[in-house]
This record gives sequence, structure tokens and C-alpha cells, in this order.
Amino acid sequence: MTETWRNNTDCCSWDGISCDPKTGKVVELYLMNSFLSGPLRYDSSLFRLQHLHNVNLGSNNLSGMLPDSIENLKHLRVLSLGGCNLFGKIPSSLGNLSHLTNLDLSANDFTGELPGSMGNLNKLTELHLGSAKLSGNFPRVLLNLSSLVRIDLGYNQFKGMLPSNLSSLSKLEYFDISGNSFSGTVPSSLFMIPSLISLYLRVNEFSGPLDIGNISSQSNLQNLYIGENNFRKGIVDFSIFLHLKSLEGLDLSGIHLNISSTLHLPSPIDMLMLSSCNISEFPMFLQNQTNMFYLDISANQIQGQIPEWFWRLPALKFVNIAQNFFSGELTMLPDSIEHFLGSDNQFSGEIPRSICELDNLAILVLSNNNFSGSIPRCFKNFNTISILHLRNNSLSGVFPEEFISVKLISLDVGMNWLSGQLPKSLINCTSLEFLNVEDNRINDTFPFWLRSLPGLQILVLRFNEFHGPIYSPGSSMGFPTLRIFDISENSFTGVLPSEYFAGWTTMSSVRVARFDSIIGFAVAGSSQAPYHNYVVLTIKGLKLALVGSGFKIYKSIDVSGNKFEGGIPESIDLLKELIILNMSNNAFTGHIPPSLSNLSDLQSLDLSQNILSGEIPPDIGKLTFLAWMNFSYNRLEGPIPQATQIQSQNISSFSENPGLCGAPLLKKCGGEEEEEEGTKQEQDEDEEKEEKDQVFSWIAAAVGYVPGFFCGLTIAYILTP
Repeated sequence: MTETWRNNTDCCSWDGISCDPKTGKVVELYLMNSFLSGPLRYDSSLFRLQHLHNVNLGSNNLSGMLPDSIENLKHLRVLSLGGCNLFGKIPSSLGNLSHLTNLDLSANDFTGELPGSMGNLNKLTELHLGSAKLSGNFPRVLLNLSSLVRIDLGYNQFKGMLPSNLSSLSKLEYFDISGNSFSGTVPSSLFMIPSLISLYLRVNEFSGPLDIGNISSQSNLQNLYIGENNFRKGIVDFSIFLHLKSLEGLDLSGIHLNISSTLHLPSPIDMLMLSSCNISEFPMFLQNQTNMFYLDISANQIQGQIPEWFWRLPALKFVNIAQNFFSGELTMLPDSIEHFLGSDNQFSGEIPRSICELDNLAILVLSNNNFSGSIPRCFKNFNTISILHLRNNSLSGVFPEEFISVKLISLDVGMNWLSGQLPKSLINCTSLEFLNVEDNRINDTFPFWLRSLPGLQILVLRFNEFHGPIYSPGSSMGFPTLRIFDISENSFTGVLPSEYFAGWTTMSSVRVARFDSIIGFAVAGSSQAPYHNYVVLTIKGLKLALVGSGFKIYKSIDVSGNKFEGGIPESIDLLKELIILNMSNNAFTGHIPPSLSNLSDLQSLDLSQNILSGEIPPDIGKLTFLAWMNFSYNRLEGPIPQATQIQSQNISSFSENPGLCGAPLLKKCGGEEEEEEGTKQEQDEDEEKEEKDQVFSWIAAAVGYVPGFFCGLTIAYILTP
């Protein structure tokens, strides 16, 4: 945007600059998302533009503290610095901007509480502080700002109870405190604000009875989101929400509900979230909800078939019925559907061919059901789907080329009976990030062409019938964005060249801060994600499932259970962020590369069941995060390094290496045996000498004792009368 900013030109003609037509003074600066960088210094020329009314520098890299000199902009009405990487405390001088009506400091890295001086901004109508890392109790200074229309404090670190007199914010229309740690009861004063339209309280720690029975009859509340809290006191009767005559969006997720089969909503509702509400019957009141486009009734105990009338609701775009007990065949999907999540149910039969007629379908998740038959061959414009998860069913046949959408981001067909080759049309999916085809019967060679996909992060081919080399002379070897590479339990062969891992950029980058240890833990994804990826990693010799919407922490390579030969590629040491390395059960030969000690983040290492020889490199003991290792069933020799990380391993980690010696094995090394023998001989000599000394001491004591004894008897006898 600043390309038009040239010397010797009128700044009022520059992009992003507005001037007062009468005075020529700069009154507006709009440079949002303009790739600016560098901190706002206290003496910045910006603070000399004292006629500014509107400043928007949002989504730039202004990394630094917000200086006190911000108060120089005395006429400022709108200040937008959201997403600017600002840190430190919010300066109290901000409270001197008495004309401010709109303040946006969201998505920054501030610390501490909101300054008390903010209570001086009595003209403020909009306050946006979402995801700003603020902490402390609810800022009571806001209760003085009676002009406030919008308050966004969502996803910070606030805690404690809400004040009881929130009704003093009499003009409030939008109130969002989601994603904090607020506790106690929800004050009834919130529901007494007639102007309130949207109330977001989800993902907090609110408890106690949920009572909105005294809600004002004049309520304009359209959006009520109170899910994912700790509401108790038994079951909440859904009918209490019938007081909300204008309701359009309702989130009651996590609240145990009682829903009458004769319940009738007085007004049409657009969005309804009833996840984890202990519902056992399909909500019949949905039958007349012709405006509903978003429905989440996942993680309940609803059984039986989905009513036919449900599929005829005309506006449905997002439907999540996952984690229930729905059964029978899935005969159709609504024509309007864009996102359909039906995983973890008991659906059977074939996947309906009607999905090929859905022009707007973007997400289809049918994992963990009993679907059988083949994957439909879709010929009609199947180019919209971005998420396709069909894992853990009984699907068979080949994976049709026609079913591959060029917009795919995540594809999971693992744990089925699919055969044939991997669809080469995947090469056209330039946005693909996640590909999992594990545990099928796919018979193919290594898909070298996947390297051309610029964003591929997770590739799982394990437990199939892949074969042949994974290296082709003259072809690219790099997977620049790959984080998880699992080709285990196949029939891959050949030798990996020394430079094989040279182009694996993401695993090679060095990050500033380390993540916490993942050994022994499985991670669940955010409950807000519309779908979950699923990956099984072999960690500490155990297979652990990772479920989530992203795995940026995990950097793993698993090539175990194949027929690789030759040495371990020296370029393995480039993968500085590698956490899990499993090359077991192959035919690797040669020495263990000493450069493995450069993998400072490594936590799990398995080189067992190969033909490796030589010594275990001593410097591997310096890997402080390495919690588990296995070198068993090789031809290793020499002493086991005496390092804490290595000595803490089970003896089985070094077994079946006839030449290995030293702790924790019982077999002593040669020098240790000679030294031990010499030490034992010296100990024996010392013990023999000590025994002789003890005998002489006893004899000397006895010699001294006997004459004394008789002398004592003699004296005693003489003194006896």
C-alpha cells in the first residue's frame, strides 16, 4: 500500500492517507495488513500527527511495547492495533484519549490487567480485546463506560466471578467473554439488559444453577452461547429458553438437557449446538426449523435411524451427528449440505451415491462406522470437497481416480480393505496437507510424485503392500513441509543414499523454544475443530493414537518393518526437530552415525532388528530428551556408553548383541573383568591381612587378661579375712 508514498508528492494523495479537505491536515491513517515491521517508538513521527481521528495499523508486525506517547493523539476516535505482535502492559496513558469511541487491541501478547485509567473513556462504544493475553479479574472499570455497545474479552486469561451489576451497561448489544476461566454463577443482570443481542460465555468454568427464568420480556437476545462450562444442579429443562422469542443461535453444549418430545420453538432458529447434552432421542422440534443451517448434536446417546423429514430441511449446511448410536443406511444427504460429520456411529450399507450430486459438499467425515462396498465413482463436478475421512469402515475395491477433488486438504481412508494403486490424480491436489491410507491392501510403488505437493505435512502409508525403492536416481528426494512420515510395515527395498534427508526442510528448522515432552501421551484436538485427523505413532515401542486438527509439534519418521539395506543416511543429522525415529526391523548395515547426537529434540529411537555393527556412539548419551531407545538384535559391540539416559534403559534395549558389554547388561567388558579380578585379589589379601591382625589382637588381649585374672585372684585371696 505504501508503494505510492514518494518524496516530493502530496501525502494526501498517498494510499492509506486521508486529509481534511479544509485544513489539509492528516486525519486518517489506514495501513492495515501493509507488511509494516518494527516497533512503535515513543518519539515516532506518528505521534506528531495530532489531528488524527482514525488510525488502523492492524495485522502488521509492530513487535514491541505500545508507548505512553500514544496519548499525544488527543483527537483520536478510532484506534485499531489488532494482530500487531505488541507485548508488555497496556499503557495507562491510553485512558487520556477522551474522544476514543472504538479501540481494538485484540490478538496481541500483552501482560497484566487492563489499566484503571480505561474507566475515563466514557465515549467508548466498542472495545475489542479478544486473544490479547490479558489476565486478572473482570475489569470493573468497564462498568463506568455506560456507552459501550460491544465488549470482546474472549480467549484471554481472565478469572474469578462476574460482577453482579452488569446491567449498568445499559446500551450493551454484544458481550463476549468466551475462552477464559470465569467461574461462579452467571449473573441474572446480564439477561436483564434489553439491548443485548449476542451473549457469548462458552468455554469457561461457570457452575451453579442456570436460571434465566426472570429474563426480561423485552429481551432482544438473538445469540446465546453458554456451552462447555461446568453447569450442575441436575438436568436443565430446555423449555426455559422459550422465553427468548428472538433467539437465532443457541449453544448449550455440555449441559444435561431434558427435551420434551412435544416441545415447540416459538421462533425459527438458525444455529443450534447441543453437543454432549445427554440426549437420547432425536429432537423432534427440529422438524419445523426451515431456517436452520447449522446443527451439532454430536456426542449424545441418540439411537436408531435419522428421520426422513430431517433430510428435507431446506437450509442445512453444517450437520454434526458424530459420536452417537445412529444405525441403518445413510440413504441421502440434504442438497444444501456443505459440512457433514457422521463419524463414530453404526451406519451400515454403502455410501450413498447421491453425494456425487452435491455441488457444495466441502467436508465429509464418515469414519468409524460399518460402511461396506466400494467408494462411489463420482463423475459430476466433484471438485468442492476439501476434507474426506472414511477411515475404519469395511470399504473395498480400488480407490477411484474420479473421487479425488483438486481442493483436498485432508484425505483419510485408513483401516479399510481398499486395493489397487494410490490414485495418481492426487498430484493435482496442490492444497493437500494430510494423507493417510494405512492398513489397506494397496499394492503400489512409492508415490514419488507426492513430493511435488507444496504443503504435504503428514504422509502415512503403513500396513499396505507398497514395494520397491523409495529413492530414484535423478528425482527429487525432498519433502520440504513433511512433519510425519510413516511407511512402516510394507515391502520397500533398496539403499537410501547418504543425502536422502537433505531436502526435508520443516524437520530441519531450528525453533526457538522447545515443546514439552510427548512421550507417553496422546493428544486430543480442539473441541472447536469441525473434524479431526487421526495418526498412530510408535512411541516407546507402543502404538499411541494422536487425534486432532493439526500436529505441528510432532516430527516423526517411521520406516520400520521393510527391507531396506545399506547404511543409515548421514543426512539424518540434519533433522534437528525430529522427535521420533524408528528404523527397526530392516536390514540396515554399517555403523550407527555418530551425528545422531545432533538430534537434540529426539525422544524415541528404535534401531533394533537390523545388521548394524560397531559401537554405540558415546555422544548419544548427551541427548537429554531421549527417554527411550532400542538397539537390540544387531551386531553391535564394545562398551555401552555410561550416560544417565542410556543406563536408565531396560536391559532388553541392548539384548542379542553378542559383542556389547557393560551396564545395564550383566556381561562385563574385558578391561572391567581384569580390573575387577585385580580388585578382588586385593580385597582378598586385605581381608586375609585384616583377619590375621584380628587374631593377633585377640591373642595379645588374652595374654594381658590371664595374668591379670590370676593376680586379681591372689590379691582377693590375701585380703580375705
